Amino acid sequence: MTQLTALVIDDELFAREELIELLEETEQIDIIGEASNAIEGLKKINQLKPDVVFLDIQMPQVTGIELLGMLDPDTMPKVVFVTAYDQYAIQAFEDNAFDYLLKPVDPCRLEKTVKRLKKREQQTLEAIDTLAPQTLDQIPCVGHNRIVIIPTTDVEFAYSDLSGVHVQTAEQKATSQLTLKVLEDKTPLIRCHRQFLVNVKAIKEIKLLDNGLAEIITQSDHPIPVSRRYLKSLKETLGFH
Repeated sequence: MTQLTALVIDDELFAREELIELLEETEQIDIIGEASNAIEGLKKINQLKPDVVFLDIQMPQVTGIELLGMLDPDTMPKVVFVTAYDQYAIQAFEDNAFDYLLKPVDPCRLEKTVKRLKKREQQTLEAIDTLAPQTLDQIPCVGHNRIVIIPTTDVEFAYSDLSGVHVQTAEQKATSQLTLKVLEDKTPLIRCHRQFLVNVKAIKEIKLLDNGLAEIITQSDHPIPVSRRYLKSLKETLGFH
């Protein structure tokens, strides 16, 4: 029987090690990585593409629930929440078809979870939509040897290139683990080009070019391309018809 690949995300080292040990004892789960916070976890989910993520809820900076909202629904793994929450909060996971484990994790309960995971397909998108935040107030990014949390209101634009997805504010550029699709769906940024999203409030001017193309100049004087496909909807958003 093939093993499921798994990633364990928990800021408590002892809890993480204990769960990994219990999972290995089931002999049905292959632990391919671990992370001590949601931002590192998001990076490893994108890199390792595990079948299932065991996700702690209460973590500093970005919680497990907020991390859920940062995953691309098209590629997200199965999620099992690991929580010390009380029964009332757990009801939310039961109602939304997510599995959960209570800390300290009981080996018999874990065995049931593993059996369910082997049987079940990905969570339904409806469950994700109900539980995950619909908007992101902050974007976790990786800067020069540091993690930065950027409020979405500070972002002038975001773009993708071969090295990843980048977020630009008036002061800094940082690399994000979020996809452009998630940023477009869950932040005020709007599409102006296949590889660019822009914050309408950061637009200083739009230069109309030949062939139906255009160029946005942001408040901090960054040029951003506007493709023919998105120029009409951008003008409509700004009130020009």
